[in-house]
Amino acid sequence: MAKKITIENRRYIGSKTKLRDWIISTIKNECGTHSSFADIFAGTGSVSVGAMENFDKLIINDILYSNNVCYEAFWGKGKYSNAKISNFIGKYNRLKPCDVSVNYFSKNFGGKYFSKDASKIIGHIREDLEINKKELTKKEYSILLASLIYSTDKIANTVGHYDAYIKKVPTKKTFQIDTVVPFNFKNVSIFKEDANSLVNKIEADVVYIDPPYNSRQYSRFYHLLENLTKWEAPELFGIALKPETENSSDYCKVKAPKVFADLIGNIKSKYIVVSYNNTYNPKSNSSKNKITLEEIEKTLNTKGETKVFKKNHRHFNAGNTNFDNHQEFLFITKVYG
Repeated sequence: MAKKITIENRRYIGSKTKLRDWIISTIKNECGTHSSFADIFAGTGSVSVGAMENFDKLIINDILYSNNVCYEAFWGKGKYSNAKISNFIGKYNRLKPCDVSVNYFSKNFGGKYFSKDASKIIGHIREDLEINKKELTKKEYSILLASLIYSTDKIANTVGHYDAYIKKVPTKKTFQIDTVVPFNFKNVSIFKEDANSLVNKIEADVVYIDPPYNSRQYSRFYHLLENLTKWEAPELFGIALKPETENSSDYCKVKAPKVFADLIGNIKSKYIVVSYNNTYNPKSNSSKNKITLEEIEKTLNTKGETKVFKKNHRHFNAGNTNFDNHQEFLFITKVYG
C-alpha cells in the first residue's frame, strides 16, 4: 500500500528542514507580523512550509525543474481527483519487472544508480505518465510526477546526490511509488527563474535567501532527477552519466560576491533574511564558500540595519568532507524606509 509523502522526505544538500523551526521563529521575533514571504532559492521548499503558518502569501522559486514540479504538486493551483491519482498509483505498484520492457532510464541507470529491475519500472512509469498526460489535469500530473521523483530518490544507490553512485551492485529493492499529499494553502505564486531576474518582478514583506554556497552546482548534483522530470532522453556523458550542463549558478563561481550584491540591491521588501554556513574553511576546495560572511554582512548593510544570529548545526554534505565546529548563520536586515 502506498505511503504518504511529505515535503521533507528527500535527501537534499543544504536542506534547512532541521533548522526550519529556528529560522522561522527568529524571523517571527525580529520581523514581527507581515503578510507576504518570498523563498527565492527554495530547494525542497521546507522553509516555505514553516512560513505557511505565519504568512498569508507565499512566493516560491527555484531554477531546477524537479523542484518546480514538486512545488506544483504540493502548492499548485488546479483541480485533482484523489480517486484518479490512487488508480494510477495502484496500477504502478502492481507492475512487475518481467512485464516491463527495457527503456531509456534502465539502459542508462540500471545496475548503477538503481537495480536493473527498479530502473525498468521507474522508466516505464515515467513514460506512461507522458503518454497519459492529456488525461490528467496539470495538478494531477504534477502530483504523480513529484510522487515518482520522491520515490525514485528514496531508493537511489547514492550518498544523497547524483554526482556519483556507490560502487557496488544496487540492492534489489522492490520499487514502490508513494503519494504526495498537497497542502491546503491557496495564496502561492510559483516560479522557476534565476533569482536575480525574479527580484525585479516581485515584492514581499520578507524575502528569504538561501543561495548555493560553493562550487558544487545543484543542477549537476541532481542531474538524474532533472533528466527524469524533463524526460527528453538526452545523451549522457562520463561515469556519472550527466547530460550537457544547464542552469549553472553564478553563486558557485568567483563572481558570486558581485552577483549577490546585484541581487540584494534589487530586492523590494521590508526585511531581507539570508541563511549561510561556515563551510569556507573545509579541507575540500569544492566545498569552500564563494562569498565570505564578512562580504555578506557588508553587502546587506548597504540595504539596511543587519543583525546576525548563529546556531551550531551538523552540516549534511553527502560526502567525506569534515566540517569541524559547523555553524549556521542567519542574517536579518531591516531595509531602510
